[in-house]
Amino acid sequence: MLRKMTIEDYENVSALWHKIKGFSIRSIDDSREGVERFLRRNPDTSVVAIEDGRVVGAILCGHDGRRGCLYHVCVDPEYRMRGIGKSMVVFCMNALKQENISKVSLIAFTRNDIGNMFWKTIGWTKREDLNYYDFVLNEKNIERFNE
Repeated sequence: MLRKMTIEDYENVSALWHKIKGFSIRSIDDSREGVERFLRRNPDTSVVAIEDGRVVGAILCGHDGRRGCLYHVCVDPEYRMRGIGKSMVVFCMNALKQENISKVSLIAFTRNDIGNMFWKTIGWTKREDLNYYDFVLNEKNIERFNE
């Protein structure tokens, strides 16, 4: 079952993020307060997948009024290959269409072979014509990778 993510899902979604190997988690952005701020700004576009009474998938999805973006797309390894990821992406795309968003992007780590194969399989296009840049405004927002 898919449904819109709310802040009440935070503990379960965070536990899922921490379970995924190679997942990148930021100390401020991915805190309860950071996710709550994101969901307030984008109240209808993020999704959770519920199976066996628990959160087994999640996507933070939002937009800036012009372009949508998917963040932290994940499915519990025990529940992969069942169409949950694709169903969640479709949920988000439909939510973005409702808000008149015409283009969606995401970032996948180059070393994330499973994720990169997923995006290719469901028809997303890897951009080769641009570079992605970051600038850190808050040094306290520490990034950590799950081992």
